[in-house]
Amino acid sequence: MAGSTTRYLVPLGAFLALAALLFYGLGLDPSKVPSPLVDKPLPAFELESLKEPGKLISSEALKGKVSLVNVWASWCPSCRQEHAQLVRVARESGVQVVGFNWKDERAAALAMLHRFGDPYAMIFYDPTNKVGIDLGVYGAPETFIVDPAGIIRHKRIGPIDDQVWRNEMLPVITKYTPKG
Repeated sequence: MAGSTTRYLVPLGAFLALAALLFYGLGLDPSKVPSPLVDKPLPAFELESLKEPGKLISSEALKGKVSLVNVWASWCPSCRQEHAQLVRVARESGVQVVGFNWKDERAAALAMLHRFGDPYAMIFYDPTNKVGIDLGVYGAPETFIVDPAGIIRHKRIGPIDDQVWRNEMLPVITKYTPKG
């Protein structure tokens, strides 16, 4: 009798433990996934410009000022959701907003910029995820803050709205922007 009870209690206990773990996971914020790249140099890379086919842009182009590097694609609904905010940030904040067009078609990306505005000082084009994988990109939008020395200081997963801009991004940008 005791053996048959145990036979049912072990799977029940395992199920309840798994259910508790999954329930706990539902309460976690996916935008707070830690990145092993934060406080490390931006990986060195060279990619084609989205707007100027054949012209290569190096990660070295980000050095010298704080950059908000935004991973986006025309097929991404959340990227469209945050786009107006990025246009505002570029226009009003003075921070260098850099695009990283990821796993996209060039014509579709250019059409989106034409339709909704272009907040980007430059746009890296990575249609095959050649560099995205080195940055740990697994979805769009993702946004990195890179300091003037080329060190990644923050990574945001998910869209940027006004609240995220003011409470999460702007304090990091202010901290790493050279004074004077």
